[in-house]
Amino acid sequence: MSHQEALSITPPFTTAIRTEANIPTAAVGLITEPEQAEHIITTGEADAVFLARAMLRNPRWALMASEKLGHRIDWALPLERGRTV
Repeated sequence: MSHQEALSITPPFTTAIRTEANIPTAAVGLITEPEQAEHIITTGEADAVFLARAMLRNPRWALMASEKLGHRIDWALPLERGRTV
């Protein structure tokens, strides 16, 4: 899905647009916790979650979120020693 294909509006609008127009949607705005993002995706409220402020505050947000949700992202072996999360 390209950024042009995704319509970016926050839930509950994303669910209605996704269902009625049958197009991919992305949720945006005030999504700061990994659990929020996971809930939006797993419940089908949107096809993608776009983060802005959360990523500006913590550029390693995706790594933190994966660890918090119990998933470990594998790094290339030479980079592993630089891992801080």
